[in-house]
Order: sequence, then C-alpha cells, then structure tokens
Amino acid sequence: MSASPSTTASGEGSVVSTPTASHEPGATIGVEEEFHIVDPETGDLRAGARALLASRAEVEPELHRTMIETATDVHEGLATLREDLVARRGQLVTAARALGLGVVASGTVPGSGGSVVRVFPKSRYEWIHEEYRQLVAEQQVCACQVQVGVPDRDLAVRVTRRVRGWLPTLLAMSASSPMFRCADTGYASYRTVAISRWPTVGPPPDVRSADEYDRLVESLVGSGVIKDAGMIYYDARPSARYPTVEVRIADGCPDLDDVVLLAALSRALVATAAAAEGEATDGAVYRAGPLAEAPVELVRAATWRAARSGLEQDLVDPFTARAVPAEKLVEALLEHVRPDLTARGEWPLVRDLVDRLLARGTSAQRQRALLTAGASDAELVADLVATTAG
Repeated sequence: MSASPSTTASGEGSVVSTPTASHEPGATIGVEEEFHIVDPETGDLRAGARALLASRAEVEPELHRTMIETATDVHEGLATLREDLVARRGQLVTAARALGLGVVASGTVPGSGGSVVRVFPKSRYEWIHEEYRQLVAEQQVCACQVQVGVPDRDLAVRVTRRVRGWLPTLLAMSASSPMFRCADTGYASYRTVAISRWPTVGPPPDVRSADEYDRLVESLVGSGVIKDAGMIYYDARPSARYPTVEVRIADGCPDLDDVVLLAALSRALVATAAAAEGEATDGAVYRAGPLAEAPVELVRAATWRAARSGLEQDLVDPFTARAVPAEKLVEALLEHVRPDLTARGEWPLVRDLVDRLLARGTSAQRQRALLTAGASDAELVADLVATTAG
C-alpha cells in the first residue's frame, strides 16, 4: 500500500516529480500504478520485485515481493500523461519479459491472498508485517492512484470531504478484482473488501482544516495503531508531504484507457470541489458554497455496493440514499464535472472513454465472461497480461 508521494506522490519511493507550473487547483496531475508480478505460463504470482528493481525500468518496490509500482511525472494535460503511462508500462513489460515474467495491472489475480511470500525487505514493511500479520498476508492487491495538484493544504482537506460521495462511482468503473485465492468471490472489486479491514481505510473523515486533519493523524500515530502518516489509506487524502490530493479508491486498471479516464475524472472532481470552495488568492479566505452532504456511513455503504457489483447492478447514490442504475449514476458524475472538463477541452475524450467502458464493461465483467466460457486461471491471467501490455 503506497504512502504519500515521494517527490509528489509516495513516501515509499515513487518517482513523480514535484509540480511547479501552476497554483490553480487541478492544474497538475500524475498517476501511480501498482502491478502484480506473475509467471506468464502458469499465472502464478512470482517474487520478482528485486529482479525488476535491478533492471533498467523506473520502478519502486511495494509491500510484497510479488508487486511493483510505477509513477508518472507531473503533467498538465491528458495527452502527455497518456504518453508517460504508455512509456512506463512499456518499459516495465519489456523488463519483465526479459526475466521471463509478466505484469498485471488489476486489483487482484486469481492467486492473490493465497501465496506465502515475504514482504519486500524494508524495515517499514517488516514492521507492518509483524504488526498486522494476516492482513499483510492477504494484501496482494493493486490499486491505481491519481495525484491532483492542490497547493493550499486547508483547501485540500475540504476537497476530500466534497468529493467523497462520488468516489464509489469511480470504484465501480475501475472494478477489476473478482478473484481471490483462486475463487470467484462474487464481488467486482474484492480488493476493496481485502483492504477494508485496515484501521485507516475508507471515506475521508469530517474535518475542515489542515490543522484538524493533522491532529487526527498525529493521534492515530501516537496511539501506536499506525506507524506513520503514510499509513493513512483514506479513499482520498491530502498528501502528507506535497501539494496534492490523492484519489486512492480505484482498482488497478488493465486497460490503459481506463487509467486515463480515471485520471481525468479524478482531476475534474477535485477541481470542481475546489471551485465550490471559492477562488484562491494569497491570503484570501475560501468562501464555501453549499455542501451536498454525503455522510460517511452512506459513502461506506455506497462503496460496498460498488465493490459488490461494479457497473452490473444498481449503485447507491450517497447524496440521496437511493439505489439508482449504475449507468445513471455515471451520467450524473459526468454532468457534475462537465463544466471543468469542457473548460479543459477534455469533454469529448472523456465522453468517448465512458461510452467505450459502458459498452464493453469493466475488467471484472470481462474476467467473469472468460471464466464462464471455460478459461482456466492461467488463461485468465494471460489475458490480463496481454491487456496490461496493450
């Protein structure tokens, strides 16, 4: 599980560079992708992190030796972000192939949770393993995390509260983890279930300033339940070290189009929330507009619903506490952020990417379709490896 960004994205060593271009909320964007390392023939997880770190690929270790992470530079536009994602995936895929390995960008693979593999040899990871035991053993899951520039830390805290009601919809759109311990879990995102048992996971809390948020984090660290601020795993959070809001709810996405879509929607959500708080100028006080309430309890329920069925059944609208068709809630999300997407010139691309996703379904749907058609676990993983390679 990633901490906060290291140059902008991760205290555990991501390679994202510090944004310098603009102080406007949402001006910059970056993506961290986590990957499973697998045997391309059998589909089994392989402890290949050290070998990949020794290659020429720009990668960083993750909690398990069967996982690896990449992080983009900071970008202002989706076109250059996509180029960066393509280049880093290509570099990683090439390095893995040279070692006889494959990589998969999905929430889980069939072998997740079943392999006895040591954590990556790093004192922080070893402490986490000793403290959390079985939770760590089952933490063979991968996410896709988006970093959105928000230079004002007080604003970043308030933004996380404003966006939290929309985050379950992003989860439903990214769902890619139906398999765990070589069985169909019945969930579209079992990764969400696997991580939900950690003490600092879930919707962002009801805090309204950086001081209030930092005191909460200090209390959690002081209690001994977590080791450091990097173990705050809320679905969206202000970075502990850099001027970003991290949107962390999504499963890893095998299809690169879905990564670009997730990045665009995450940025638009953050920028729309920042605009609702009022324009920022040096020394100015933000004038908050009306806040559509999405209570933590309802967001938690909506997150479970999104994890359970992805886009295949109704989702819960946490603003109204009503079940609505998944496609209708996706459309509501698009309308919510359309002004920002239009202003950036990104609306046609995002509209097209959403239409494609709704037409073909999520990765979880594709995986189940393959299994229903008689594919073995090894064939399922081979398809995920091919999709990740693009």
